[in-house]
Amino acid sequence: MVEAYDDAAISGDNTILRPGIQRRVRDSQRGLFKIVVAEALDRTRRDQADVATLYKQLKFAGVNIVTLAEGGEISELHVGLKGTMNALFLKDLA
Repeated sequence: MVEAYDDAAISGDNTILRPGIQRRVRDSQRGLFKIVVAEALDRTRRDQADVATLYKQLKFAGVNIVTLAEGGEISELHVGLKGTMNALFLKDLA
């Protein structure tokens, strides 16, 4: 394990105000790790566009996302389906 990136008590719908996410993306681009492990995809980001952006950024850096809830490595299918479900959850939550 290289680092634990977290943003305790910061809303998952705003990536700009989450320093843990920002640092994780920078570190992935620097090649500090090759895998991100999370409890679930919505623990990384909830906004559909943000999930897709994160996935693209990490894939470009050669980093895979693995989650416990989704049972393994995240693919484009997870990004599309779970991203939509997470966006609907945020809409209902509001």
